[in-house]
Amino acid sequence: MGKNLTSRAEDYSKWYNELVVKADLAENSGVRGCMVIKPYGFAIWEKMQAALDKMFKETGHENAYFPLFIPKSYLSKEASHVEGFAKECAVVTHYRLKNAEDGSGIVVDEDAKLEEELIVRPTSETIIWDTYRKWIQSYRDLPLKLNQWANVVRWEMRTRLFLRTAEFLWQEGHTAHATEKEAIEEAELILKVYADFVEQFMGVPVIKGVKTESERFAGAVETYCIEALMQDGKALQAGTSHFLGQNFAKAFDVKYATKEGGQEHVWATSWGVSTRLMGALIMTHSDDNGLVLPPNLAPIQVVIVPIYKGEEQLDVLREKINPLVTALREKNISVKFDDRDTHKPGFKFNEYELKGVPVRLAMGKRDLENGTVELARRDTLEKTSVALEEVVEKVEGLLTEIQENIYNKAKSFQQENITEVNSYDEFKQVLEEKGGFISAFWDGTKETEEKVKQDTKATIRCIPIGVKQENGACMVTGKPANYRVLFAKAY
Repeated sequence: MGKNLTSRAEDYSKWYNELVVKADLAENSGVRGCMVIKPYGFAIWEKMQAALDKMFKETGHENAYFPLFIPKSYLSKEASHVEGFAKECAVVTHYRLKNAEDGSGIVVDEDAKLEEELIVRPTSETIIWDTYRKWIQSYRDLPLKLNQWANVVRWEMRTRLFLRTAEFLWQEGHTAHATEKEAIEEAELILKVYADFVEQFMGVPVIKGVKTESERFAGAVETYCIEALMQDGKALQAGTSHFLGQNFAKAFDVKYATKEGGQEHVWATSWGVSTRLMGALIMTHSDDNGLVLPPNLAPIQVVIVPIYKGEEQLDVLREKINPLVTALREKNISVKFDDRDTHKPGFKFNEYELKGVPVRLAMGKRDLENGTVELARRDTLEKTSVALEEVVEKVEGLLTEIQENIYNKAKSFQQENITEVNSYDEFKQVLEEKGGFISAFWDGTKETEEKVKQDTKATIRCIPIGVKQENGACMVTGKPANYRVLFAKAY
């Protein structure tokens, strides 16, 4: 199986697109801007989903499901929200098709026009808050902490598999609280959950921060985010958690009776991560040979490839390999024993290297004689010979080591690519020659933020949480500034 991947150095974007397709993660569909997630790609997403779902439930959240369609009037109730999403909405106007009278095919039945158009959900705040109005009557009904796993549609014109598609999969949490303090604590808690998941399961280091006013979610009072750095020096927003204040509660008149007998609007949050995380996973760790997957999310953690001539040799190998498969599975390690006779070992080695399987074991006639197994690790491409009786213990420890190694490698890259600058000329030079996160003083104005974006295409990715207060001068205007923010070009 020849990989024939474009190298990252030659064309990073092309490398990414080729890798997603050749590693059997996803492909473009017959619907422009939409993707088909293939079984191997979906298996990774399922593991992400399972880990996150467990974390949500451990923090007191429950799953529910809300409609795909949102009446247009709902979307218009929160002004900044509709303004933020209006240009991305897909709209349903009719409910029936019919055969054309001239026999040319199917056409829209003009007599089947909806009384009110329906929006295919770009996000679910409006439909959910209309529902919460019916569910929340008293302080006894709070907090209400729900999550849904769903698909959404945002009509993107320039798409790229996983990173930006017209339809994508995600989870979206929506919570209601009695007090402002509780809602802010919820938004901050979810930010921690996201950061822990991305770092501990994906092996991707992130910076936690808050968005500037210009970059906030439409309808939010505050947007918290985690920002990751890809190997090409561009940032990727890996997750967001929003403190919505009382904006949606007021728009949809969601009130509760207090213990004292008064009426108050509730306080709200919303938060989400999507299949965009797949893009982050690919771009953070993978190399010119293919995917490099963290063991915590790899659908196959260990693959065993027999090297044999004839069915008789394979049967002898099976006698040794089958107990090994059982022993590994008893340790909750996912194993594939690839004894296909339709492909040669070299093809299989290439295939599993391309697909990022963390550990590959190979056993042939000589290994049988010596009582050993050849072990190859995907992250470093190192090969060693291991005694058969030591393989299970060795693999168990190695999976932990690989998980730590790929995180540490990505963390070192992140740290090496955070650059402090003090002038606009220096900023432009670093952005052009090095990329990465650039730490610079900013005067806090939208005008300066917009000028940097227009001049360089770089944006303020976040104001880091816990940023050091210090006296400085804005790199663009020279006006006083109290802290540094992180700029970068981003996906």
